[in-house]
Amino acid sequence: MSEVIRLAERARVAARGLATTSTEQRDRALLAMAQALMSNQDQILAANAEDMQAARDKSVATALLDRLELNPARLKSMSEALKALSLLADPIGEVVEGHTLPNGIQLSKIRVPLGVVAIIYEARPNVTADAAGLCMKTGNAVILRGGSLAVKSNLALTRVLSNAATGAGMPEGSVQSIESTDREAAEELMGLHGYVDVLIPRGGAGLIRSVVENAKVPVIETGVGNCHVYVHSGADLQMARRIAVNAKVQRPGVCNAAETLLVDEAVHEAVLPSILKELEECGVTVHGDEKVRALGAIMRIEPATEEDWATEYLDLELAVRVVTGIDEAIDHINTYGTKHSEAIVTEDYSAARRFLREIDAAAVYVNASTRFTDGGEFGMGAEIGISTQKLHARGPMGLDALTSTKYVAMGSGQIRE
Repeated sequence: MSEVIRLAERARVAARGLATTSTEQRDRALLAMAQALMSNQDQILAANAEDMQAARDKSVATALLDRLELNPARLKSMSEALKALSLLADPIGEVVEGHTLPNGIQLSKIRVPLGVVAIIYEARPNVTADAAGLCMKTGNAVILRGGSLAVKSNLALTRVLSNAATGAGMPEGSVQSIESTDREAAEELMGLHGYVDVLIPRGGAGLIRSVVENAKVPVIETGVGNCHVYVHSGADLQMARRIAVNAKVQRPGVCNAAETLLVDEAVHEAVLPSILKELEECGVTVHGDEKVRALGAIMRIEPATEEDWATEYLDLELAVRVVTGIDEAIDHINTYGTKHSEAIVTEDYSAARRFLREIDAAAVYVNASTRFTDGGEFGMGAEIGISTQKLHARGPMGLDALTSTKYVAMGSGQIRE
């Protein structure tokens, strides 16, 4: 029996046990898991240090190293996120809707766990804790398959979290990681129809495309983030500068960071010089169209190509384009965007309303940075990912997204004639 099948069978059994646990039992497990992260900090950080050194030896990009790195502050944040989950309302058993049929049957639709959730992700060890916590809160067993860059970190985290959960009374196999980082293990996981109820990929475009195209189990597609900030002609220019810079540089290696800045030609000469100057000070490489490059005396600007408009850099790089107005901005975003997070900066109410109505994305902002598209920022506690599809879940996926529903019918002897 392969490792993947063995873990899947344990997860299937664990899921049945988890479905019978109470809110209080699962919340106690979450608190035990949170405490275990801090109690085992040295062990976890030592494993992460090995992964970081191996990544540096491979000359891994700075943005990816940032995703991979754990430190005491990040570990504490992961622990606090688990504690926060324990304080949230339990969605399991929630009555979504209900009514009495003409024949007297009382019909209710209630939330139930999905069952076995599998997650394939890349070099982000924090996903291990977030996924384990969200699945524990919702009564789901989870099978984790992280990338090779974070293998030691992920396995150390899984051991700590799994031991804490079982120590708090949860079933064996509730939280598991696949040790093999071979492609074959991922492919086998994608094909486990009958074992896995839903598969969630988190990572770059290549990983997500591979899972969507090859999986034989249901997939929730999480988003590549080619996000935009559009500075409208009616923008407060100081606000536009702050938002444009924050959306790019506050943490460039994440999916809700801006990758393209669009500026209305009516204000581009007034606002772009200050934006470009601050971006240069932050070490950002700008890829600009002809009108942007005409301002090149401010800083060196690379010529933008068609590929740049469609690129998720995940680094200190930004494509910048001057547009003729809101029509061209909306058309550009809906053409090149990935339906993740899009922002307009404007004091014009009608322009804001039109942007909100016509932009096709999971999150649309007026006068705010795209960096807020995050389960924690949205008050969901941790998140399992950000869905850019339209079925089952869209946007940051919190607890509700990890549930299904079933109908409960309470009768008093009714039969169908």
